[in-house]
Amino acid sequence: MTVVTRFAPSPTGTLHVGNVRTALHNWLWARKHGGRFLLRIDDTDIERSKEEYVDAIRADLAWLGFDIDGEERQSARFALYEAEFEKLKAAGRVYACYETPEELDIRRKVLLSRGLPPVYERKPADAPVPEGIAPHWRFRLDHDAPIEWTDMVRGPQHFEPKTMSDPVVRRADGSWLYLLPSVIDDIAMGITHVVRGEDHVSNTATQIQMFDALGAAPPEFAHEALLVGTEGKLSKRLGSLGMASLRDDGIEPIALVALLARLGTSDPVEPVTHVAPLVESVDFARFGRAPARFDDAELALLNQKILHHTHYAAVAPRLPSAIDEARWNAIRPNLTTVADAADWVAVFDGPFTPPPAEESDRAVLAAAAQAAPATDWSADPWHALTGAVKETTGAKGRALFLPLRRTLTGRDHGPDMAELLPLINKDQAVARFSAA
Repeated sequence: MTVVTRFAPSPTGTLHVGNVRTALHNWLWARKHGGRFLLRIDDTDIERSKEEYVDAIRADLAWLGFDIDGEERQSARFALYEAEFEKLKAAGRVYACYETPEELDIRRKVLLSRGLPPVYERKPADAPVPEGIAPHWRFRLDHDAPIEWTDMVRGPQHFEPKTMSDPVVRRADGSWLYLLPSVIDDIAMGITHVVRGEDHVSNTATQIQMFDALGAAPPEFAHEALLVGTEGKLSKRLGSLGMASLRDDGIEPIALVALLARLGTSDPVEPVTHVAPLVESVDFARFGRAPARFDDAELALLNQKILHHTHYAAVAPRLPSAIDEARWNAIRPNLTTVADAADWVAVFDGPFTPPPAEESDRAVLAAAAQAAPATDWSADPWHALTGAVKETTGAKGRALFLPLRRTLTGRDHGPDMAELLPLINKDQAVARFSAA
């Protein structure tokens, strides 16, 4: 069996970290098993769906590195839905209903007031049909067939259809709700595994009977715990935290992927620079039931750690031309984002004005100004320079090293100066000591 997964966003907005996590786990599962990962654009909502969002979804998936093996559009499949709907109608598995939303709401309140579950009450077969009212359509659940499946995350699941309302699958205007077209598509597309949030568990229960009614075996299901913020709640920020915002913040796609791949699992989040270990290790048996906490600070720190191990070739197109491989290797342990590398161009090549020197540091800097011109920049200039200054002034330790670092870089902390100094323009370094 070839594993086939799908990601099915609605193009009514851009992707956010919650649905990106769903896409990622579907993609990882397909790649682990040498299968196929499909994109299905669920654009049955004609009024709210926009082509610009379709383009944005494709662009975000490409940025994240999720290559797709095929794409479908629900708006191009209405004829298929109609044909399958007619089969269900002929089999008595969908039926017309005429209640207004107001009537349904009143009946729901009556049932609740009596301490009864607000389950839809089917009308008798001989109930009169109102004139001049277009029906909406419900799927008839088989009350004598308990619904069971073994979820890859949640384990054995059991639902009694007698306690469930027959779901509406088609509106009075003929438009489709989510449940039935999704099942029809999963059958037609050969989907073997559906990975989605636990908020879909009750949908899955009804859809399993839809698969059966259409003569198809249901796929495997994995319902993962939802993503929450650091405060432990579903957050509006998570629902609006899009890829454009993360890109603007300098987040590398591999950092987001590395975090989302492991959140909610028993595996540690690690600063990987390639997806291979994430593909190899994905296992829904290791996913927990507790909500997965997404923390911006954790993402930023992970991003920083990954940059510290990122090879020059992976970022070269985004670096200033002055930052070559040697300079990148020297500064990367001190970067938070790739964009921060631009701040080092002036340190390497100028123009750069060092901060005012402390009075106590002037002797060290004067000695450096004298020693630097004669220092061989091609042969470990840092140790040669500090050795000469120490011999002249007697300074050592912090009193020796910190004034030199500040004057050369404007920073109290940073890269190893033995690695950094040969990469700084010698004339610039001499000028900085002389001006201090």
